[in-house]
Amino acid sequence: MKKFRKVLDGLTTSSPGGTMGSPSCGSAAGTPTAAPTPKEIDVQETLVSENFQLCKTVRHGFPYQPTALAFDPVQKILAIGSRSGGVRILGRPGVDCYCQHESGAAVLQLQFLVNEGALVTACADDTLHLWNLRQRRPAVLHSLKFNRERITFCHLPFQSKWLYVGTERGNTHIVNIESFILSGYVIMWNKAIELSTKTHPGPVVHLSDSPKDEGKLLIGFESGTIVQWDLRVKKADFRIYYDEAIHSVGWHHEGKQFMCSHSDGSLTMWNLRNTTKPFQVTFPHGKIQKDGRKESCKPILKVEYKTCRNSEPFIIFSGGLSYDKAGRRPTLTIMHGKAITVLEMDYPIVEFMALCETPYNNEVQEPYAVVVLLEKDLIVVDLTQSNFPVFENPYPMDIHESPVTCTAYFAECPPDIIPILYSIGAKHKKTGYSQKEWPIAGGTWTLGSHTYPEIIITGHADGSIKFWDASAITLQMLYKLKTSKAFEKPKQGEGRAAELVEEDPFAVQMVSWCPQSRIFCVVGISAHIILYRFSKYDANTQIVSLEVRLQCESEDVISPSENENNPCFTESSSHSPQPHQQHPPSPGSRTPEGIKDSIPCLKVKDRMVRVPPGYQAELVIQLLWVDGEPPQQITSLDVNSAYGLLAFGNCNGLAVVDYMQKTILLCVSTLDLYGAADPYQRLTRSPRRNRQSTSEFCMRGLSNFYSDSKKRIRTSYQSLTELSDNQQSIDMERSKSPTSVHYPTSLHNDPRVLPEPVASLRASHCSPVFYLLDNVKGPGRKLSLPTDLKTDLDHVNGHCTSPTSQPCSAGKPRVPMGPEGPRLTRRGPGRPPFRKAQSAACMEISLPVSHTEGYASRRAMLQQLHGVTMYSHDEHHTSAPYCWSERESRENSFSRSRSSSVSSIDRDTKEAITTLQFGESYGRKTDAVPTPCLWVGTSLGVVLLIPMSIPTDQEERMEEPVTIGPSGAVLMLKGSVLRFSFLDCMGALLQSPYEVWRDPNAPEDPDRPRKRKLVHFSPSSSQDTCGDGHLAVVCSERQAKVFLLPSQSCLFVHNITESSFVLRADVVSVSNSVCLACFCANGHVMTLSLPSLRPLMDINYLPLTDMRIARTFCFTNGGQALYLSSPTEIQRITYSQEMCDNLQEMLGELFTPIETPEAQNRGFLKGFFGGNANTFDREELFGEAAAGKASRSLAQHIPGQGGMEGMKVAASGVVGDLARARIALDERGQRLGELEERTALMMTSAETFSKHAHELMLKCKDKKWYQF
Repeated sequence: MKKFRKVLDGLTTSSPGGTMGSPSCGSAAGTPTAAPTPKEIDVQETLVSENFQLCKTVRHGFPYQPTALAFDPVQKILAIGSRSGGVRILGRPGVDCYCQHESGAAVLQLQFLVNEGALVTACADDTLHLWNLRQRRPAVLHSLKFNRERITFCHLPFQSKWLYVGTERGNTHIVNIESFILSGYVIMWNKAIELSTKTHPGPVVHLSDSPKDEGKLLIGFESGTIVQWDLRVKKADFRIYYDEAIHSVGWHHEGKQFMCSHSDGSLTMWNLRNTTKPFQVTFPHGKIQKDGRKESCKPILKVEYKTCRNSEPFIIFSGGLSYDKAGRRPTLTIMHGKAITVLEMDYPIVEFMALCETPYNNEVQEPYAVVVLLEKDLIVVDLTQSNFPVFENPYPMDIHESPVTCTAYFAECPPDIIPILYSIGAKHKKTGYSQKEWPIAGGTWTLGSHTYPEIIITGHADGSIKFWDASAITLQMLYKLKTSKAFEKPKQGEGRAAELVEEDPFAVQMVSWCPQSRIFCVVGISAHIILYRFSKYDANTQIVSLEVRLQCESEDVISPSENENNPCFTESSSHSPQPHQQHPPSPGSRTPEGIKDSIPCLKVKDRMVRVPPGYQAELVIQLLWVDGEPPQQITSLDVNSAYGLLAFGNCNGLAVVDYMQKTILLCVSTLDLYGAADPYQRLTRSPRRNRQSTSEFCMRGLSNFYSDSKKRIRTSYQSLTELSDNQQSIDMERSKSPTSVHYPTSLHNDPRVLPEPVASLRASHCSPVFYLLDNVKGPGRKLSLPTDLKTDLDHVNGHCTSPTSQPCSAGKPRVPMGPEGPRLTRRGPGRPPFRKAQSAACMEISLPVSHTEGYASRRAMLQQLHGVTMYSHDEHHTSAPYCWSERESRENSFSRSRSSSVSSIDRDTKEAITTLQFGESYGRKTDAVPTPCLWVGTSLGVVLLIPMSIPTDQEERMEEPVTIGPSGAVLMLKGSVLRFSFLDCMGALLQSPYEVWRDPNAPEDPDRPRKRKLVHFSPSSSQDTCGDGHLAVVCSERQAKVFLLPSQSCLFVHNITESSFVLRADVVSVSNSVCLACFCANGHVMTLSLPSLRPLMDINYLPLTDMRIARTFCFTNGGQALYLSSPTEIQRITYSQEMCDNLQEMLGELFTPIETPEAQNRGFLKGFFGGNANTFDREELFGEAAAGKASRSLAQHIPGQGGMEGMKVAASGVVGDLARARIALDERGQRLGELEERTALMMTSAETFSKHAHELMLKCKDKKWYQF
């Protein structure tokens, strides 16, 4: 430690300029660099690469785009297949397994091997897969790929090892489940139908064995033909030709009759004694019209015919409604005797299945529930009660109730927070559910030993917030909060409201939560912030509203000037703290021309409201319209309960609010924050010109999660503003300018690419920007993008966005500064200024640096577009400009895609505030002790430290103002700043101070006055032996740096990525230490040691195929992370080796050994007269000895990748060698055993032969030759 202290002392006294190397230092990715020799810093880092391994843990939510359903009636587990090739297997709560086919082909059908611990899946690529469920992570044992025929239907009889497979050609093949080899027994379509039939019967849509005789197979063809095939004699027993197409067939358990559903909405009942015509035809929902004809009905897609001992049979079917009633919701109809119950569903029915007491199809079925798989929900109906109530679903299937727009993940929460949230949330649960236990109760699950409290928070498009208990890799809803209740409902038709009402005006953009103080902040898409306090008591309260005017004055013309920089804010947005603004917006706040000014987007309730226990709104902060321009979306937020302060920023500037005194402390532009320490030279602006209102293009909302007809997202090279009328001359000027970028003109001029109102707009500068437009039909239409991002955004030119850049410019024309000087660009007559509308669900996407020919670097383009001279991003706040060489410029340039704050490529000189962090730190080099500071990170890679003075006494805190000093240190990085964190001198994580929670509505005790209890983590007091000072970890889109404070020396630098950019970065605790975890846009998940920034893990895990992943990916402590893998599912992963090792213990068991129920004794008479089904031997018919081998070209057998747990571990290294040697020994022993058996057989055969020969010799010994 003495050695380390000497190094710190030397760094403290050294100058900042001498501590840093050249800008090219650390340019090699993966090589941390430092000013002092890193070897001299003696911080004991305990993390090594062996502590990290990446694997998926569990997937929560509803399977996205489900396609198939299956149930094991003995094991009582349910399987759901999806269009993306996923299979979810569900049992009792806690038993939840996700499997994925490598091909990604849609799952067509699922078949359980009942009580065998196996599952057969049939996929759209005509492949059958056999999954082993007797392990915690199921694996494929066998696959069978059909080459010449397409699979349409599969059927596996109970306790049979032969699978019937129907194909599109009408043939039926038979597969051995054990070997997964095709049998030579085939039922050809031309053999099944009569020779006189002239038409093809169509694909096989149904296969089932007769309950009366397993040797009879019922084959249903799409055209309406039904054939009962006798498997023994290989011929048809009977053939039925019906006029209407068949969709499904259901047997009576006695096997004497069956029911069919048809495309005309009818149900037909057939008796095996007379198959010439149905003995009953019903149209359940078809009424007789006045002319005597039945009204036309929709097809009945599936019917199930289930018998009961003590009542009439159940007939359950989906569809069949009449066509005349438009707009009716999908229905499930239950016919029980004469009673007909129609259950309306919220979403279309994908599949349903009745759950019965017995797995035998020749016994009374006794259905007790029906599982209904909808497009976006899973419902189980209780059939044992006359009103058919629904079971309460124990799985978190309603994550997508409203589209998820943001996520937050908190591990190691205070242990008391989950029970109290659950107790309050339980009061608001729905009632009317069935009182019986959830019927899908298979598998086993126990609480693992490595569990701790975890909470996941999801924000949604309707403004709701959901708290989930995520402990022990489960997910359970705790509490739901509706942020829209803080606002008045906008009334349709009102002038102001009608213009501002969007589909989702309350959509949540980000959340900030302190579990210790229980302070909760929500940022909404309408540029609003709501601060909540937690209380166990209900209360009458009035929500305080603060309105902030944070709007940058962007000009139309850029002109060079030698003057000082002019602040770009109005009077109300000055350097000094603003007075408390609390006034309701009024129509009078409009200018005489009707331009909206000084009004918020939403109206806060201005009356006393009764709020229930839980999170209660205390303060609402809203940004205001300025001169017809809507407020820019908020890009960063931090709140600190110990200081009582809330800070937020956007691309215009920064605001700090004292939420205890309900006052605005600071409201300044980013430029004004620098003062004299501005590292950029910026041009002044000429006065603003009048311009037209652009409100019709602003405040884009979130459209419906699921649109009925999905619109394609169109991308085009379209700039922010328009050119003058002389397009050709401007193109000539662009070609001369060194800042120009050449693009194919067809992309600019092709009317198919540019939507109607945008087609007239042309580029005034050359930023290559993709605009994601949603069928713009008129200049007054607002642009919107569905919240699920329509997955058409999966691959937009192969590039992805960064979460720290959002549109922020008001769309004013801007002129590239060429050698000929500034050029004035005027707007054409009658053309409204185009302003990029903003949404939490959309981001812009820019081209990579490879598309910017003509520039030495991306930084050069930034310099030209901004009109600024840039300084080294590896220099501290120096006063002299740094001259960039071409090589240094190339090494330090950064190719930036758009992110949720701002991209500086086409944004004048405005910087977005991309991240904020309160904490105890050293604001200046001269500080001897840490003081409250606000760390500010911007989109240009600048870090600002703002010291604050906060009264410590409780009474003074409520009366004395908080003073904010001028900016302290200015640090710089490459790329937008994403994350701050602080370590003490020993490398331990320093938490921000917080206030211990106290209930604001609790009754006061006169004996014990309520006082604030603050918890501070001072760097100096945390480790007395290391002296004063602490380390600051700063991570940006491109690099990470570790600074020593108060000297502000850069100790370590690591360039995280050169070809991509970081989407998410967090400092997390893993294995009793800390590291920096990063997720890049190229799909790499990385961890770096702290403070030395050594790479510990770099795995190419997940290519960014969807903006949903970028918006929702987040890390947390304990080596865990999550992201929204689909619009309905949350995928949790771990990057901790310890958790990977313990994962098997935490997962549930899918298979539990259960005795198969015995078949009922049928009795002598039933067995005698009902047929002898037990004598049917499938092996004798379908085996290779009887049926021969199938054609090799028909299907290809593919061995599975897994079968035993741990095979992946045995794939490499010494363990793999030992495993391979063991397997070789086993095989050798097996071969030796077989050889020994063959030898014994040969010896026996030889002895037998010798005996017979000896007998023959004795018999013939005395005979003469003529006696033979």
